[in-house]
Amino acid sequence: MENIHESVSEYYGTELQSSEDLKTNACCTITRPPKHILEAIKLISDEVIAKYYGCGITIPSALKGLKVLDLGSGSGRDCYIASKLVGEKGQVIGVDMTDEQLAVANANIDYHTEKFGYQKPNVSFVKGNIEDLAALNLEKGSFDLIVSNCVLNLAEDKLKVLKDAYELLKPGGEMYFSDVYTNRRVPQHLQQNKVLWGECLSGALYWNDFLNFAKKAGFTDPRVIEDKPVTVENEELEELVGNIEFYSVTYRLMKIEGLESDCEDYGQAVKYLGGIPENEHAFELDSHHLFEKGKIESVCGNTFLMLKKTRFNQYFDFYGDFSTHYGIYEGCGTNSPFSTGTSSSAEDCGC
Repeated sequence: MENIHESVSEYYGTELQSSEDLKTNACCTITRPPKHILEAIKLISDEVIAKYYGCGITIPSALKGLKVLDLGSGSGRDCYIASKLVGEKGQVIGVDMTDEQLAVANANIDYHTEKFGYQKPNVSFVKGNIEDLAALNLEKGSFDLIVSNCVLNLAEDKLKVLKDAYELLKPGGEMYFSDVYTNRRVPQHLQQNKVLWGECLSGALYWNDFLNFAKKAGFTDPRVIEDKPVTVENEELEELVGNIEFYSVTYRLMKIEGLESDCEDYGQAVKYLGGIPENEHAFELDSHHLFEKGKIESVCGNTFLMLKKTRFNQYFDFYGDFSTHYGIYEGCGTNSPFSTGTSSSAEDCGC
């Protein structure tokens, strides 16, 4: 493909009229959303829902009053979910480069403002390429949360997207997003296939390349929230991709000074106090960390900072500091970053 941006815009603007037109299940959300997100989805217009092409749940907890940026917002489904959850005093900005998708998103602003009972909209949409966020004059260090749903794989310069996202986040902010990843690098000839690219397959990153990109961008300790295998379910395309394995993965990347490349032991612990909406009895930071209310849990230094230096601080008690180092945190594994994967890496934190 000579111009990936034009090809992607054409695919999602004219070739796909609704999710029914997808040729694989890669751009489909496999996991059932939690109750509060389902309730928000019920308020969203049918037109917006029909043009949803996400592969995961990109709405984390504790959103009240946050300023949120959605990269590749499409028809606006996730923006409108976030709009409901941040409340009228929060703000949501969606960025997309496809005119047809933006037209649907913008046409439904007033509908959702009224549906949510707001006096004025708290969501807006701008046309732009996520690989050139600087052209949109967004204020650096101004966003609490950046989300994206099955869009990073469609970008050509993925490292630049991650670097720009890091700069736009406030200290303690996070990028919480879902995308498709692979167990090996996709061959160049498959990357030239317009359908495979549009279906979120041939642009998918090999997971270890993604981890390296994330760290180069400043996100020192990427955390997996959820991962599930993706089946193509299209005989012609399955033949093309051969033995390449695909995964739908949700990652949490945090902008925190002081994170280390490995999980280190400083003898620290935390206690969840409850209070996070929809997580009163337990809070899941990532796939390896579930904090039960009232229980003191030993944690590595990175996890300690991810709770202490972010919006989650108010919901925890903290024990210990960084004055004494006890070595590597025991329990950190050497498996694939995905629970369903078969590859091996030292990047997985099993603490």
